[in-house]
Amino acid sequence: MDLDFDIRADFPVLDDETLVYLDTAATSLTPHRVLHKMNDYYRKYSANVHRGVYRLSHEATELYNDARRTVARLINAEEDEVVFTRGASNALNMVARMLAPYIQEGDEIITSELEHHSHFLPWQRIAKERGAKLIFVPLDQNGRIQLQAFKNVLSPRTRVVALTHVSNVMGYLTPIEKITELAHAHGAYVSVDAAQSVPHMEVDVKRIDCDFLAFSAHKMLGPTGFGILYGKRKHLDAFEPVEFGGDMVGIAEKDTLTYQKPPLKFETGTPPIAEAIGFAEAIDYLEEKGLETIREHEKRLAEYAHKALSGLEDVVIYNKDADAGIITFNLKGVHPHDVVTVLDDDNIALRAGHHCAQLVMQWLSVAATLRASFYLYNTRDDIDRLIESLKRARDFFKDAGL
Repeated sequence: MDLDFDIRADFPVLDDETLVYLDTAATSLTPHRVLHKMNDYYRKYSANVHRGVYRLSHEATELYNDARRTVARLINAEEDEVVFTRGASNALNMVARMLAPYIQEGDEIITSELEHHSHFLPWQRIAKERGAKLIFVPLDQNGRIQLQAFKNVLSPRTRVVALTHVSNVMGYLTPIEKITELAHAHGAYVSVDAAQSVPHMEVDVKRIDCDFLAFSAHKMLGPTGFGILYGKRKHLDAFEPVEFGGDMVGIAEKDTLTYQKPPLKFETGTPPIAEAIGFAEAIDYLEEKGLETIREHEKRLAEYAHKALSGLEDVVIYNKDADAGIITFNLKGVHPHDVVTVLDDDNIALRAGHHCAQLVMQWLSVAATLRASFYLYNTRDDIDRLIESLKRARDFFKDAGL
């Protein structure tokens, strides 16, 4: 089933019909209905949750709790395994801090050069603090994580495996289910950065069997400042919280503290109520369109874009066989920031930089790249506009002798 491209009218940013938005991997656009749902909270029942015994608080609490049920349904988790966070980065940092006491000197933490900074730097810090060793899975010649390469670095000292599900630069899908199976056979915990997978495909945490998984609302039509940490119930029961106050408190006395049961055990202060409600609406919207339908649409766009870019002189593509709607490339001899400045004159929004993944840039031996990323609101016309603008940028810098 194809997507109905009247859906572009669902997104207020696209009221500017000249805009080509190709930076969903950084943050997605937000549809009217999500904005309306969040606005309704502030207009109709703007009260705190889990505290008041009056009607407004009860209504807000019901909607907030419904949001957790919606997220749990999306990833096939239990409701009490879904922790609301400030975003995927916050969630991944929480995992590192929760697991830190279980890491001893000489233990090994497996990660990769494909990781977003928020899934690599926390473990870099923990390794230094605990005297552990950070081990990198060697990437193949295309920049992928292969199962055999993972097996080669797995050892009896492996304590944690922290890997991306889909790379935000290369768009490659990690064989995370098999990796998790192998890691668990060695008694290791598995943390998955799913910020680029959950918005674009069906993700089942029970099938993956990972210990922790994180993703963000703003990459899947939802609000910024809100994310999800999935954790197996047995871990959320056993591990200590990393922040204190608010809903996580059971009984607080001068010298003792008991916690609420998960997930509240890991949620401090007044929660992001409107954001949770808005995110649930975004999930409903995506499920109505169909995640598999969206993924097929992105795949067709990526194939079309790859073909068009491959025929463009002076373009270097770094991920020609990507599994996701992400194309990472450069224009020979021109800095990516200069390219996007020209594109911006044509009202084309494209990402340039290291994409919060400098290890990938080092592996590619470049300082920065261009990145085009697609979602359900993009069309072939967007790609055609991109190609024409890239030609203009190429010719401009050639004529200028730059």
